[in-house]
Amino acid sequence: MAGTDDEAVAAADDALYVLTAVLLTPAQFPSVLGDDYPEACAALGLAPRADGYGLVLGQDGDGARWTVVIDDVSLVAVAIASWDCGMEYELSPDERAVVTALPGWPLAVAVAAPGVPAPHDPAPETADVPALCPPDTSAWGPAQRRLGADEIALQWAAWREQIDDATFTAPSAPAAPVEPAEAGGTAPGDVNGADGAAAGGHAGIRRVLAEARAYVDSPPPLGRVRSSFAPGEARTLRADGPGWSIVARTDDIAFVLLDDEPGEVLPVGRGPELPGLLAALDKMAVRPL
Repeated sequence: MAGTDDEAVAAADDALYVLTAVLLTPAQFPSVLGDDYPEACAALGLAPRADGYGLVLGQDGDGARWTVVIDDVSLVAVAIASWDCGMEYELSPDERAVVTALPGWPLAVAVAAPGVPAPHDPAPETADVPALCPPDTSAWGPAQRRLGADEIALQWAAWREQIDDATFTAPSAPAAPVEPAEAGGTAPGDVNGADGAAAGGHAGIRRVLAEARAYVDSPPPLGRVRSSFAPGEARTLRADGPGWSIVARTDDIAFVLLDDEPGEVLPVGRGPELPGLLAALDKMAVRPL
């Protein structure tokens, strides 16, 4: 497995000031890193371990950025859940759980450890791999598109209330552009609909739906289709592919984002086909434990 040498692991583990942590599992991974779990792992030089990893992001005593990869996924999940509830939780992985320590951070972190120098990459001689850095989201592309899909999933209600189901009776209506949010995602805005059956005559949507249907017969790489909690008996469905992302509720509509249509969010109505497609994708999707 690629990573730093034992000395770098020891250096990162020594007095690491933990700033945050994220899961890297088939069902939950930073989608900005890739369209699927193996691709996200490859971005960090890691083999796609079946049980996944926990990524602990912090600074050492000199302020250098380190990403400590551990195999105790449950520990990281408990820490994240505690922090999300506003509770304190000291994340101190056992050294036996440490898989490797990677210089740099693969994600943007807005905070820094107090009492140490400002965050910076470790000196090159302390690691045998280049320092990790967050994907470039300054311009529209795969990373920005996936971040946009993340934001829609998190703010589903805000996006959904922009859609009047009556608009789906006008299949030729184009989607309105939206501006990227500060965090690299998208912000709710006025959008128009495309009919779910005919895909509004939009070639991009037709291609995406056809490729998503193909996933049902030929399963894609792990993590390309994920299912997570939604209110009621519904599920939030996320599917990604080459150049596209879908965010949907299994009991509702879908939103499509495309690499070749910067900043556009394309709603897809239920129609006669979408419900069956979403149900089939949900059956094959990976789910958080």
